[in-house]
Order: sequence, then C-alpha cells, then structure tokens
Amino acid sequence: MQELFRSTVLHVNIRHYTKEEVEDWASCGDSVEHLKELLSHNHFIGAFDKANHMVGFSSMNKDGYLHSMFVHKDWQGKGVATQLLSEVERIAKQLGVVEITSEVSLTARPFFEKKGYEIVKIQKYRANKLELTNFIMRRKFL
Repeated sequence: MQELFRSTVLHVNIRHYTKEEVEDWASCGDSVEHLKELLSHNHFIGAFDKANHMVGFSSMNKDGYLHSMFVHKDWQGKGVATQLLSEVERIAKQLGVVEITSEVSLTARPFFEKKGYEIVKIQKYRANKLELTNFIMRRKFL
C-alpha cells in the first residue's frame, strides 16, 4: 500500500500539483507507524489484478470519513475507483452511516462529483511541510 500510495501521488497527482507538492505529499506515506494507525482505525478495501497485485485501495472509518482512495497509475480510468467507492458505500450503509465525507484532491474532484458528492468547502491542508489545496466533499444517503 505504501508503494501504491507514493507512486499514485507522484505519477497521477502531478497533473494538478507541483513537483514539490507531490513529493511532500508522497512523503506522508513513509511512516510505518502512521500506516499501522490508519489500519487500526479504518476499514480497508483493496483491488487486485489477475496476478493478485494490488491496483487500488480505499479506506473509511466507522463514522463515514473516507480517508483514502488511490488507484495505480496504469489502472486509471478502468473502473477501479468506481468499484472501490461502491464497496465503501455498501459498507457505510451496513454501518448505518448516513453521510460519507472526504478530503478530495484536485485530481479526484471530478470523479467524486460524477458520483454524487458535493463540495462542502475548499481548503488548504498540510501534507508534511507544504500546504496543498483540496476539497471537503460529502454524499448523503437517504
């Protein structure tokens, strides 16, 4: 997961962020302790190819905060994120979550908008050393 995260940020998000911004963001995945903390507080879902290589993953906590959604650079636009999000939403409904919220990158914003998510606010968030623009987005369920 660490390598998939780093690779996606460095190769996909470079379309919307500077080289310095993606390098700073990618460095957030360097801490094994941080990853262990995320694993203990979130439901993780993985997507795998026929050779059982991870091509994407997503995570959400019990309160409906969608923490992550990353798809390998070679699997962009092939429905992986749609499948991951569908599974996250299915789990959210099972948990009784009525609203999913997420902090969404400039890159991912159009995807989430197409899936019915709305922007709550634009913000700057600190990756490691730099502040990057992203969007707090949400989708309510009936």
